[in-house]
Order: sequence, then structure tokens, then C-alpha cells
Amino acid sequence: MYNIDIAGTGIWYPENKITNDELVDSYNSYVDLYNAEHIESINIGDLNKMEKSSVEFIEKASGIKSRYVIDKEGILDNKRMMPRVDNEHEDRLSIHAKAGLEAAAKAMQQANVKASDIDAVIVGTSHAARNYPAVAIEIQNELGIKGYAYDMLVGCSSTTFAINNAFSDIASGLANTILVINPEISTPFVNFTHRDKHFIFGDGCAASIIQKDSTSEKSFKILDRKLYTQFSNNIRSNYSYLNRAAIDNKPNDDLLFNQNGRSVFKEVCPLVAELICDQLKSNNIDPLDIAKFWLHQANGKMIRLITSKILDTDDFDPEIAPMPIKKFGNLASVGSLFAFNLNNNLSAGQKGVICSFGAGYSVCSIIVEKN
Repeated sequence: MYNIDIAGTGIWYPENKITNDELVDSYNSYVDLYNAEHIESINIGDLNKMEKSSVEFIEKASGIKSRYVIDKEGILDNKRMMPRVDNEHEDRLSIHAKAGLEAAAKAMQQANVKASDIDAVIVGTSHAARNYPAVAIEIQNELGIKGYAYDMLVGCSSTTFAINNAFSDIASGLANTILVINPEISTPFVNFTHRDKHFIFGDGCAASIIQKDSTSEKSFKILDRKLYTQFSNNIRSNYSYLNRAAIDNKPNDDLLFNQNGRSVFKEVCPLVAELICDQLKSNNIDPLDIAKFWLHQANGKMIRLITSKILDTDDFDPEIAPMPIKKFGNLASVGSLFAFNLNNNLSAGQKGVICSFGAGYSVCSIIVEKN
């Protein structure tokens, strides 16, 4: 009998950091410009006056204190309010591939594997760079990996779903070692002129090596996987190649990240907590025996509530459920793997849960044990 392990992980994030103070100053200056420009329409009731943001509002709503982004100048420019990104060109690597290669190098080093050891590449992300060719194949080509590669999307569960797919491919005999890459270049999808959205996301990328019987000192055995999906429009982006042919000309904001935050909080928290509890029970594991819960970094309140429900306590311990969201913001599907990568100093035999959840709705929970 063999094990299938997370042999190593790596993370990458941009150098550009935006603090809440910087973001609020930029947003509020945009609000002043907007309200002044539309003062007549506001006065007669045709438009609503925009409300200003605040550091207190952001931290109370999300727990986020900063985020790292691919372009700081464009986001903070009150006449632009979005990152500056070059169009893709066939003669140079895509931004997703560049981020993926950075994270992959660290994961490969930690797992002690070379490109020649890897049989496949899977890219899972919330925000696809393009329809085709697959970014996974672009990365495969750059690393000189033989075998196969493909992209997949499951919203903010893309990272754990991709790890699950790698596990299944290895279990079926298709591969022995798979490189999973999760580039989340999210800020181009954010409406930085919207008070309830402008602070949520940062950019980043994670990678993992999934391998049969890893010899890495950093490896974790995958004990169990549990997946669940349930359709909901409460988290949605309508961006598509169909937009250019659309006859109803939807407003631009409809094509970006949109969510009904209150409904998501109310519906997803109990769903995730119940799924993890059921999974632990079916594996005869007491929740109190879990050393770490590496959860999707959507919102500090969600992490606290889900963990408290699982452990049946009101006393939240940030050591048990790490929250890199404070530093990095919501990193879409890679938040749980950032939490894992930065907080996995467990002893042999200790167990943890990696769980991501989000649009779909979708949930994937993976129980691991330190080798």
C-alpha cells in the first residue's frame, strides 16, 4: 500500500503592498471627485451620493490590514482605480505563468523534485488568464515537463479541487508526481470604486507537489478528501467571451467580482462547518485532535465562526486557524494554501485540515497528517 502526499508547497506574492490607510485615502479622494462631478444629479435624486470608506470599516468587516498587488500605482490613482496590466503577447510568458513558475520553484525545492520527476501540471484558479492555450501547458513547456497539463476553475475552491484531481490522477495510475499551481491575479477583477469591494482582494500564487510516497521531510500524507457543490448566484462574475456579442450591454461592474456578502456568510459558514465535522466523524477523528485548520481566507469573521462551530467553543485560537488574510487580503483560492505554507510546523502524526470554499457554492476539505 502506498501514500499520496503533499510533498512540498511554495508561495509567491508581488512586492507592491497597499495598506488600508493608502487604500482609503485613494478611495475617498475618488468619492470626492465623483460627488463633485455629479452634484446636480445627486441633488435632484437621480444618483446616490457615494459614501466614504474608513480603515475601521475595512478591518471590522474583513479583518484585512493590507494586501499585495501586481500594480499599486494604477489602483491608487483616483482617476483610474484599477491596476495597469499589459496585454498578453504570444512571444512572452503570461503573468499567470510567471507567478506560477515562481511558486513552483519553491514547491519543487521543498519537495526535492526536479522537472524530470514531474508527470503532469494542473493549474486551478478563480480567474483564468485566457480561454486557451492552457496556462498549465505554458508552464509545462517552460519547465520542460513531459506528460500532460490542464487548467480548471472552481472559484475559490480551485486550489483544493486541483489537489484532489492530482490525488485522483495518481491513485488511478496516470502519474506519480504532479505539480499543482494556483495563480490568483485577482485585482483586475475588483471594482475599486465600490465601497464594499475595494478592500477585499490581493494577488498571489501557490504551488504544491502531490506525490506518491514522498521522501520529503516537509511532506504531509493525504488521509481523506471531501467535496461538495451547490449552485448559487451569491458570488458571481459574468465576464465571458460572449460579452462582445451581447445584445443587452451589461454595465461594466456586472462583469467583475460581485457577491451578496451577507447571504454568503449566512449560508456558507454552517455548510463548511458541517461538512468538515461530518468528514472528521467518518474518519473517526475528534475535532479536538486537529492541530491546524488551514481555511479559505475569505473573511476573518468567517474563519472564526467556522472554527468555533467545528470545535464547539466560543474561544477562538488564531494558532489553530491561522489568518494570513490580515497581511495578504483575500487571495481567492490560494488563501488556504498560504495559511498551510506559512503555518505547518507540525510533528509527525499530527493532523490538519485544508479547506477552501467559495463561488459555486463549492467546498473541498482535505485531511492531512504530518509524515
